[in-house]
Amino acid sequence: MTARNKQLITEICTWYKTFGIDHIFNDLNSIPTKAETPVPKTQHILKRKTLDELIDKIHKIDCNLKNTARNTVISDGDPSSNVMIIGEAPGQEEDEQGKPFVGQSGQLLNNALKSVGLKRSDVYITNIVFWRPPGNRTPSLEETSLCMPYVIDHIMLINPKVLILLGSVAVQSVLQTKESISKLRGRTLEFYGIPVIPTFHPAYLLRSPTQKSLVFKDLIKAKKILDTVASY
Repeated sequence: MTARNKQLITEICTWYKTFGIDHIFNDLNSIPTKAETPVPKTQHILKRKTLDELIDKIHKIDCNLKNTARNTVISDGDPSSNVMIIGEAPGQEEDEQGKPFVGQSGQLLNNALKSVGLKRSDVYITNIVFWRPPGNRTPSLEETSLCMPYVIDHIMLINPKVLILLGSVAVQSVLQTKESISKLRGRTLEFYGIPVIPTFHPAYLLRSPTQKSLVFKDLIKAKKILDTVASY
């Protein structure tokens, strides 16, 4: 075991004990790294060939949300990362700053990533919808459907080793399912051959902090997939 791995295990143990959730160590040996239920998809043909082209096209989307939003919020982080995280839509602070996950939810996400040895700069973050819905309401089906072709191209261009979907809107939109996040989290799914880890949105954790242990377990699973890929 390397010194870095020992340090990471020590940090994880401290995080577990701090939040009183060290009991889930008992479950880590049973975490699967392969997809349990692949989600069938038809072949996707990229319409936007480069990330710059995709970003330019997103700015030109004709969406009603642009009438009330300040900024088009596309992404943040490292485009060459092996980890891609997709949330729902920008909130007020995200709309003001033009970056995803910079408010309270973003701080919680940053801390969660840190707890498994990842930094925000190590990952690539985006949303299903690129503009803040008025009053932070849930995006409509029409709004998510309008953005989805661009989201799929986004995933294909980044081509991550693991895709983390935060909340029901992200999971249902990307995987084209009606199953709720509460039923899908804890499983390893698949999207065009990419392992998918569905988990709760940080905004939900702000309201239900007792669920943090489940998200931590999901991120451990994602990290295990990354480590497995890196070992080849």
